[in-house]
Amino acid sequence: MSAPSSTLPDHHACEQARLSRDARFDGLFFTAVTSTRIYCRPVCPAPSPKAANVRYYANAAAAEADGFRPCLRCRPELAPGHPAWHPGEHVVARALKLIDGGALAEGSLEGLAGRVGVGARQLRRLFVEHLGAPPLRVHTTRRLLFAKQLLTETALPVTEVALASGFGSLRRFNAAFTQANRIAPRELRRRPHAGQDGDALVLRLGYRPPYDFDGVLDFLRSRALPGIEQVDANAYTRVFGPAEAPGWLRLSAWPDGEHALKLELHGPQSAQLLPLVTRLRRMFDLDAEPRAIAATLGAGGVLAPLLRKRPGLRLPSGWDGFEIAVRAVLGQQVSVAAARTLASRTVQRFGTPLATPVLPGLERLFPTPAQLADADLSQIGVVRARAQTIRGIAQALLDGRADFRPEQPLEEFVERWTALHGIGEWTAHYMAMRALGHPDAFPAADLILRRAATGGTGELSTRTLTKMAQAWRPWRAYAVIHLWRSTADRAEAAKADDTQPDHAAKRGKRR
Repeated sequence: MSAPSSTLPDHHACEQARLSRDARFDGLFFTAVTSTRIYCRPVCPAPSPKAANVRYYANAAAAEADGFRPCLRCRPELAPGHPAWHPGEHVVARALKLIDGGALAEGSLEGLAGRVGVGARQLRRLFVEHLGAPPLRVHTTRRLLFAKQLLTETALPVTEVALASGFGSLRRFNAAFTQANRIAPRELRRRPHAGQDGDALVLRLGYRPPYDFDGVLDFLRSRALPGIEQVDANAYTRVFGPAEAPGWLRLSAWPDGEHALKLELHGPQSAQLLPLVTRLRRMFDLDAEPRAIAATLGAGGVLAPLLRKRPGLRLPSGWDGFEIAVRAVLGQQVSVAAARTLASRTVQRFGTPLATPVLPGLERLFPTPAQLADADLSQIGVVRARAQTIRGIAQALLDGRADFRPEQPLEEFVERWTALHGIGEWTAHYMAMRALGHPDAFPAADLILRRAATGGTGELSTRTLTKMAQAWRPWRAYAVIHLWRSTADRAEAAKADDTQPDHAAKRGKRR
């Protein structure tokens, strides 16, 4: 797939967004001011600088590469990620996914380049051409901005902040942070910060509006696994490992209508912090750009009224690839409720009990591939064919025949997974959608989807729906979520109608 022609909005759009502080453009570009050598988010509340002193950059790494430092007022570390590369399978897009996953924290530039099939020199050239900064600069900026957030919002010791942001040496962290921010970490720590909420470490996870958090919670609530996660009307709560020293988290809306979610972390190890935040940003689809999605899906046809009704609907993915794969197989040709029942039994029978439950109702971890590779699932009601498929998935993950690497193209992912016994196109695309958060995954054979695409008046064939969905690329997974949601909305409306008093009949009786 070709690279985006530009990752920066045109100059006029940037000017308008900057002057109006339009939150829809937050993270899509940064404003650098030559007179102060500071770069800001377009929503910065500071007085607008003179246009002659403004430069625009598509990302923070490019601004820092040109010698600008992040604003202490609008805090660029809180901006959502840039989505331009999210739907693509270009070399840069795939490499960015790996960097987000910590590839350069654990490996070399040569290793990163090898994973996306190019040489290190070519990868560097492509990054500079398309992003304005080389891979190592992108990686370092990401770590330093996360460190800045931890220093500003938490009471973590500076040594723990250095470790959490991927620096093995406090000396190297201090030097890198001071060079990028023109202020030492301990000096920044002396400024007021949000602190902690009881024993919780609290962080903001920003997004671009509109964002339908209630819609995401509704989707996850119907699939929540007792013992592992809880979803109420206001928040998502989950336990995470290791079993010997577990932690738990709660994600809710940030108070006062700020465009952010509130993450409360209890008991995480410092090295877990950045991977946890990265995982949650993917799971709750916090880096999407609703304008770009709506421009494609809302152009006309069955999706247009759905986009108008729920413009902020997002693509909820899952916590773990193996967990989603098991649940996808359990959900083959059964209802969401039936699949959830079987998944809950799997957790209770084969999941790892925590040494100490973190909260009432949160006392287990989902079973690992090793735990299910030879498990007898018939004892919990799983039919033989699906039990065999689940054991096959577990074994394929253990021996490397299949995986959830974020950089693999959609077609490659589907091809590898459908080579396994019991995995068809529907299951593979569902896994890509929910395990990878792939925006173009499309389980076209889904019966509910084929009915919803007619507006509830009939049923399309898989071939017809696949052809129709070509116009929705590269956002077909968002079309799936909107169509599934429209089915639920119609069911809720019908149920409400059934429970309403028959006013006409009553009026007739009175007459």
